[in-house]
Amino acid sequence: MGKTQRKRKAPAAKKVGGKGAEKPPAKATGAKTAKKAAPKGAKKTLTNKEKIDLLRRMMEIRGFEDKVFELLGRNILQGASHVYAGQEAVAVGACSAMTERDYATSAHRGHGHCLALGGDLNLMMAELCGKATGYCKGRGGSMHIADVRNRNLGATGIVGGNLPVATGAGLAIQMQGKTGVCLCFFGDGASNEGTFHESLNMAGKWKLPVIYICENNKYGMSVSIERACAVTDICGRAGCYGMMGAKVDGQKVLEVREAVLEAIERARRGDGPTLIEAVTYRYRGHSRSDPRVYRTKQEEEYWQQRDPITLFRDELIGQKLLTNKAFEKLQAEVDSGIAAAERFAVEESPYPDPSEVLDDVYCGWVETDKGLVRIETKG
Repeated sequence: MGKTQRKRKAPAAKKVGGKGAEKPPAKATGAKTAKKAAPKGAKKTLTNKEKIDLLRRMMEIRGFEDKVFELLGRNILQGASHVYAGQEAVAVGACSAMTERDYATSAHRGHGHCLALGGDLNLMMAELCGKATGYCKGRGGSMHIADVRNRNLGATGIVGGNLPVATGAGLAIQMQGKTGVCLCFFGDGASNEGTFHESLNMAGKWKLPVIYICENNKYGMSVSIERACAVTDICGRAGCYGMMGAKVDGQKVLEVREAVLEAIERARRGDGPTLIEAVTYRYRGHSRSDPRVYRTKQEEEYWQQRDPITLFRDELIGQKLLTNKAFEKLQAEVDSGIAAAERFAVEESPYPDPSEVLDDVYCGWVETDKGLVRIETKG
């Protein structure tokens, strides 16, 4: 059972480890051993409009996830969906630090990551509804959304399954001599998977440009981190892999952004990866079928008081950058966009044509009356 969460100050960012990691031989990865000047990245200072845009994006994610949960309850949306409500500041803060040459990999709770990268509400909702107009033509659904053109290398339903993908992307970036980085989002439960050790060990050894972002929402399904981990300070493992580590308040969008900006700058200089632990909380259960009996009402109330959207809204109002009236208008615009996405997905979009069931499954093959036949290609 979860223990009552006492009120306390949010965890301050801290850094650990990082020295003594070796670079790979140039022959092994194509990497040069000499350090390079960091290329220009995302700007550190945001305009007032850009700050409000961050708030809008968090509100869109929350509205989208609330609508998804509603559609699940009405049996309009089928299958499993793991909503991101409560963790919006992590995705939005991290992705705001990226540039057009950077990539990201996602996990099973990945709707927020896709939207934070600039995803289209209509295409997202259509994909979850299994419609042909979705990002993956209705084939990916909730846990397998990918938008490669928008630098989203995809989500996965396998816990820890995206860690090697992000590491491989970082290796590819390094071998090609590019200056991009890859952000890798995963939960605290994935930190105990073998892929976590293998991926971070390789990235630390070869100083790959990967930013590992652990969204510690306190539970892997119904198992609390206190029950699952011998050492609950996940970012403290960074030193074991020769990389920097940081713990941030995952409910504060600008704190997340600052930590990721610093990590990206290090990676672009050739100083290797970073492990960031963002302490956050999911407001709903692991999935639709989860009644959350392992958590106390007091714990949930504590985290509701630290809602990332409310915290940032109040911060902007306190800085005279936003008024209550302007916030209400923003909420109305977000609600209108979510309603339009629902109409597009549920009422206006068709299901895939059954004749296309094998499309994108076998590369270079077609289905005939004699079975699968290879297509002869020139060149």
